Amino acid sequence: MNDTTHARIGLVAATAAGRRHADILAAAWPHARLVERGTVAEALRAAWAGCDAVVAFLATGAVVRIVAPLLDDKRTDPAVVVVDEAARHAVALLGGHAGGGNALAEQVAALLDARAVITTATDAVGLPGLDTLGWPVQGAVAAVSRAILDGEPVRLVADADWPLPALPPNVRATDEDTPDDGYRLLVTDRVVPTDGRTAVLRPPSLVAGVGASRGVPAAEVAELLHRVLAEAGLDPASLRCLASADIKADEAGIRSTADAFGVPLVTWPATRLAAVDVPHPSEVVRAAVGTPSVAEAAALLGADGRAGDATLLAGKTATAMATVAVARHAPRGRLAVVGLGPGAADLRTPRAVTELRRAAVVVGLDQYLDQVRDVLRPGTRVLASGLGAEEARARAAVAEATAGRAVALIGSGDAGVYAMASPALEYADERIDVVGVPGVTAALAAGALLGAPLGHDHAYLSLSDLHTPWDVIERRVTAAAEGDFVTIFYNPRSRARDWQLGKALGILAGHRSPGTPVGVVRNASRPGEQVHLATVATLDPAIVDMYSVVVVGNSDTGLVAGRMVTPRGYRWRS
Repeated sequence: MNDTTHARIGLVAATAAGRRHADILAAAWPHARLVERGTVAEALRAAWAGCDAVVAFLATGAVVRIVAPLLDDKRTDPAVVVVDEAARHAVALLGGHAGGGNALAEQVAALLDARAVITTATDAVGLPGLDTLGWPVQGAVAAVSRAILDGEPVRLVADADWPLPALPPNVRATDEDTPDDGYRLLVTDRVVPTDGRTAVLRPPSLVAGVGASRGVPAAEVAELLHRVLAEAGLDPASLRCLASADIKADEAGIRSTADAFGVPLVTWPATRLAAVDVPHPSEVVRAAVGTPSVAEAAALLGADGRAGDATLLAGKTATAMATVAVARHAPRGRLAVVGLGPGAADLRTPRAVTELRRAAVVVGLDQYLDQVRDVLRPGTRVLASGLGAEEARARAAVAEATAGRAVALIGSGDAGVYAMASPALEYADERIDVVGVPGVTAALAAGALLGAPLGHDHAYLSLSDLHTPWDVIERRVTAAAEGDFVTIFYNPRSRARDWQLGKALGILAGHRSPGTPVGVVRNASRPGEQVHLATVATLDPAIVDMYSVVVVGNSDTGLVAGRMVTPRGYRWRS
């Protein structure tokens, strides 16, 4: 339920106030609709049957009595959020984790200016629920979750270094042979015996390569796949995808099998398959489809084409019309490069918070880490460093991710704008997955405070010559001046660099009128925020420091009611 733009959300209301609140949600969410059918109970039952989630503007007791007979399985029942008459609380009543009810309650609360009420135990104390990690979980999930919550010792036994989020200190990694009768959390794709004290997380490690004759029945493919997995002692819940040749992309029997297993079908051209070294090549297959192997080669290529990361566990097994092989793909570390925004918590994006809470290791400048310690999960390892250690932070984050961990590398504003993304990605190779999380840049935060200075073409320039020679910076400032760009100066002035801003303003003054507006914003969105308006002729560089952003208008920028405005040039202005 994290994506309300596609989920079918049924809204049920009994009063005029409830319908007004429902209208707010319906206006915000394209697939939300007010369900009106007979009585309120009938409407609620209809929403339950036809929607992915239900938001009921009713009393909690009434909702409980109506839906109680409809309950079946938390993995398939819709999420239910209950909102009171005054829209003060959005209560995640059902499907908190499995159905996305907790996330939906947060979203409802945000739209209605209400308070989300989340009662699932793990969320209440900031721990990741085992059923929220994005992987199937089996066995004694409730018992192991309770042990984690209660601080009891839990052994974490993983087949490989999967990038799990932070787990609390009472969950300790051990090897499988360590004797212990306590609680266990296994991370494996193998079929393993479980008991009332063992939960099993199924990582997406397996790829089934499938070849087939035209018109193969889905039942034949599915039965063969089940048999191959069972004989290899592998659990179907760890399937990442089915893989085949491009010419099989429309084969109904293969597609239906992928749908039945709940995984995507990935296909590869024959030329890619032919380049994979396999143990059982076939000239007959080469003559038919242009590659000596479909099933084994596709299993090794997997979802991302990295055959070098894979091990063939089950060579090709054939029936009359189908062939299946299974490969295990090694885990890949995960590096999220996260922009925190300009400083204010409410300008930090929800995606940034999600990535911070998904990470087991968070790397960043000490003052930025202080801004987000309250959102990190218990057990998160924090690697902090001071100013000037950008390269060391980038290397540390990449090293942690290369070791198979889930890492978040943080920076202020947007991590790709004069921040940590560039140095990190210089070192990040194909062994890790990289996720970029955009943030509100300092320029955007400053622009919003100044008015609309960035309404037309603009250029970002750093005046720091620590990494860029001044003659290069000077050429770029000159180009921005000659091109009549609104110009934003980052790193404009420090104690050791006190002349560069004056020099840059002098270059711009040669191409701007003396009255061109200049805005200086210091500590945008943070305590001590200051906004100062001047002109190219009157700005005193001494008021600017490294906490400031300087915005210089172009030849059309003016002041309207004390706000900097750069016109867009729409025809209606004339």
